[in-house]
Amino acid sequence: MIKKLLPLTAVAALPFVAMAADKAPIELEYPAPFLTGTPVPIVLPNLESAGAPQPTVMAPAGVENIAYEKEVTSSDDFPIIGELELVTDGDKESEEGYFVELAQGPQWVQIDLEKEATVYGIGLWHFHTQKRAYVDVVIQFSNDESFESGVTTVYNNDHDNSLGKGKGTDLAYIETNKGKLIPAKETKGRYVRLYSDGNTSNEMNHYVEVEVFGAY
Repeated sequence: MIKKLLPLTAVAALPFVAMAADKAPIELEYPAPFLTGTPVPIVLPNLESAGAPQPTVMAPAGVENIAYEKEVTSSDDFPIIGELELVTDGDKESEEGYFVELAQGPQWVQIDLEKEATVYGIGLWHFHTQKRAYVDVVIQFSNDESFESGVTTVYNNDHDNSLGKGKGTDLAYIETNKGKLIPAKETKGRYVRLYSDGNTSNEMNHYVEVEVFGAY
């Protein structure tokens, strides 16, 4: 009996098909929308279109938020409003009591995942009860707590390199209750650090929640 052989292209595609079948899109859970205050005009040279869809980020089935209730540190030791643990407490509402406000100027928050992980995506919520965009947002991973070596950048909307972390090509975006899903491209690291330098409404830096979808 003559066996029918698959074309080489089909054979080469088999491992990829099997791998894709084991992955699923990361789906963020959104808080209810709540807007208040008078909107401030948002003017940035690198702003994405309002209502742009979330990117599709694939991850192995069962991958969860490994940042939940992990330790958070910051460049601002004394936040103006809130506590740093709000960044990983699982609450995404944006009213007072759910966010931490850091001082003006470049600031960062850092999450210790406790050991190196492979990360597929990040869910990020800044203050979202008023439409605004945060500037100079940079997200990096490293196994070095001081981020002096082995640093990988997965997102950078600092279009003019004002932070000195490199000129970014990612677009700034308008904050909503849906936050932002950011591909992490299977980056490995123990620590994730998120920078910002104010927003289009004021010079303060705010974090509601950060989710890190990865596996150890």
